[in-house]
Amino acid sequence: MATKIRLKRIGRRNRPFYRMVVMDSRSRRDGAAIEELGWYNPIDTDHTFSLKGERILHWLNDGAQVTNAAHKLLRRSGIAYHWHLINQGLDVSQIEVEMKKWELNHEEVLKKRSESAQLQSQKKDKKKIDLDNADKVANLDSKSSADEEE
Repeated sequence: MATKIRLKRIGRRNRPFYRMVVMDSRSRRDGAAIEELGWYNPIDTDHTFSLKGERILHWLNDGAQVTNAAHKLLRRSGIAYHWHLINQGLDVSQIEVEMKKWELNHEEVLKKRSESAQLQSQKKDKKKIDLDNADKVANLDSKSSADEEE
């Protein structure tokens, strides 16, 4: 049986919530799952998720294929990198060292993203204020020119 690690949608209309599951590749998207491996909430501002890394690695070792959406979550959590290191043939101690490096780098990337997001929001706010002030000046100029004509 060909198995896939993929997302199973639950939740109401316009409020999606996904479970990461292992399913037979021939079954429908929301059909019966072999095993649940975690969850993902795309509505949350941080796009929170929780995954069972050991079980995912077990299924990958058994030959399960990962869909594109599920692979993105595995990359965010570091499981895809862990699987890559296993496939390279590294031993457990080397994998632990590489994963610690990945975690440190991941924290730096998240910090830079949040800082750049704050800067962009500040720039947008400043630009909006500048546009509002320019509109006020234009309105005052048009009123003063209309008063002069009278």
